[in-house]
Amino acid sequence: MAGMVDEAESGLIARAQAGDQRAFTALVRHYQDRLFRFILRLTGNRDEALDLTQESFLKAHQALARWRPEASFRSWLFRIAHNTTLDLLRRRGCIEFISFAECPGGEAEPAFPDAAPQPDQRLADRQSVELLGRTLQQLPVEQREILLLRELEEMSYSEIAATLGIAEGTVKSRLARARSAAIAGYQGLSGELRDD
Repeated sequence: MAGMVDEAESGLIARAQAGDQRAFTALVRHYQDRLFRFILRLTGNRDEALDLTQESFLKAHQALARWRPEASFRSWLFRIAHNTTLDLLRRRGCIEFISFAECPGGEAEPAFPDAAPQPDQRLADRQSVELLGRTLQQLPVEQREILLLRELEEMSYSEIAATLGIAEGTVKSRLARARSAAIAGYQGLSGELRDD
């Protein structure tokens, strides 16, 4: 179901709205890993991410009757997850981040394009991934979140606007600032490593 077509998804949503639990389960299966990874990168805690993912789907199920086809289902679902996660982060009062190497799905090491990279290249690649994770950890949650939605979830500007409840122009300006901050942070951290 990885390549779910909009028509197929619309059919599942319509059936789920009519009370078909198997249709809703299919929607959950389609989105659960992506939603979990998104929440995990915001919270940095697997147990909390699991709970928040479950809570987000529960809220989506309860509100499904109010969803309208003119809204992107993915944006609507990520907005629920966004709001649920931000509520926890506000209560917790601190924001943590995990490295990409700790992501779920068995990706214990970063993927390398070359089947047999040299050890020095593997080390450099691993350091780059670690630097990127540290860089993202230092960004404010708003910048980190908008980068995750655009770069990892590949959402359009309008989908991000709908997910975060902001204007499309605000998405573009926040994304530009987030990218600039990420580049500056990455360059600063990589400069620190060379001084060691």
